[in-house]
Amino acid sequence: MKYLMAIDAGTGSVRAVVFDTLGNQISVGQREWTHLEEKDIPNSMSFDCETNWALVCECIKESLHVANLKGEDIVALSATSMREGIVLYDEFGLELWAVANVDARADKEVRYLKDNVKGIEEEFYELSGQTFALGALPRILWLKNNKPEVYENVAKIAMIGDWILARLSGVIATDPSNGGTTGIFSLKNRDWVPLMAKKIGIKDDIFPHTLEVGTLMGSVTCKESGLSENTKVVMGGGDVQLGSAGLGVVEEGQVAILGGSFWQQVVNIASETLPPKNMGIRVNPHVIDGLSQAEGITFFSGLVMRWFRDAFCDLEKLEAKKRNIDVYTLLEEKAKDVPVGAYGIIPIFSDSMKYGKWYHASPSFLNFSLDSSTCNKYSMFKSLQENACIVSAINLKKIEEFTNMKFGEIVFAGGASKGELWSQTLSDVTGCVIRIPKVTEATALGASMAAGVGVGIYKDLKTAAKELVVWNKTYEPNMKNHKLYNEIQLNWQKAYEIQLKLVDENITQSMWKAPGL
Repeated sequence: MKYLMAIDAGTGSVRAVVFDTLGNQISVGQREWTHLEEKDIPNSMSFDCETNWALVCECIKESLHVANLKGEDIVALSATSMREGIVLYDEFGLELWAVANVDARADKEVRYLKDNVKGIEEEFYELSGQTFALGALPRILWLKNNKPEVYENVAKIAMIGDWILARLSGVIATDPSNGGTTGIFSLKNRDWVPLMAKKIGIKDDIFPHTLEVGTLMGSVTCKESGLSENTKVVMGGGDVQLGSAGLGVVEEGQVAILGGSFWQQVVNIASETLPPKNMGIRVNPHVIDGLSQAEGITFFSGLVMRWFRDAFCDLEKLEAKKRNIDVYTLLEEKAKDVPVGAYGIIPIFSDSMKYGKWYHASPSFLNFSLDSSTCNKYSMFKSLQENACIVSAINLKKIEEFTNMKFGEIVFAGGASKGELWSQTLSDVTGCVIRIPKVTEATALGASMAAGVGVGIYKDLKTAAKELVVWNKTYEPNMKNHKLYNEIQLNWQKAYEIQLKLVDENITQSMWKAPGL
């Protein structure tokens, strides 16, 4: 039997996942990691290459150990990662500076570009589908302005997933789906646009080769990884786009929601489709040549659940451990009888997608009562599940309006899709049929598909997706609940707008604010 490995570098954790060539998940090694704000640099989120590389190696070795495999049993591997996170290298291929995905330190640079170069964000958005909010250009400009001694030595830029592949193979390159999220890319041509960098006064010769997902890059050269030098290294891609492939979402018009640390709502569209004029949503290159994806994002949904678990659920952790079940499974069990609307509790965390001018209210829960039989941690838990689904539904509505498409079916995957209560809630909120694949960790499956394409096991990603994706569950919407959720959604939107005004008046602090606002 041949085996493939996917290394998935998410916002909250990194994992190495082993698959056989039939798409069956064999083992996983996982480590949580944290990206910290740098001292005296507000809104920064640094990426510690040395510490995090040690965690990657631990994951690789653990996944091999659990599967009772040796490094030479892995024929090929690929990587996928949180998008927007960047790594800058010197001329010798050594990491100089790296930040994770929602690093927002470049506030002054974004504001400078918007105020002094009229229409530049709109011009670049039309080409790339990206705004400056999470883009690489303002961050590199920040580096030039604040750490010129580092900036002067920058010779290459790549993404977090590319960094893993470079560490393993020695080859620095990127692909359209991940590199495209820098905002220095053409949606139509699926390649870098160095002129963008030149226009804002930063280096325009730091862009590595662009390889399509599934391109063979070389072999493993890093002995500390625990892998064989015969293991092939294959170009991967962005977590959402490879996750879509791992869900079988490879044709125009298909829809998926990936429920991880962040939630993404994606719809496949033709590459030549121009982004919307209002810059309300994001558009990225897909891992499938000829396709892009219209995308909505819900910030921190999975991370909010992790915070809730760690802050309020110590007793449930102990009970779950005693019963040998996941603590989220236990929480769903205890929340299953909480009615639609969670007794009126309104969670305030991520706003819906407002890509051109995006910031969030201060994290909070509204509308608590003093009745502990109804207002308790289980109704709070249910309200958080509902809220992630409501924001997803709003984002999908925005994409519907832009694409003139109507959605009746959604593929749902990621950690959240393991929850039966959460999956049914998503169906009820959206009014759509929800399909859950057998392998819910679709992002890793997509990366393993890329690895298999690179060594000829699969013809291409489309073929692999259609061969390997197996469906596990289907959830039909309760239309009575759907009607109730439509009303709850309107109330949530009104409440959120008021909470944003508190941020505007400096009474509360935004959970996250795009640079330049």
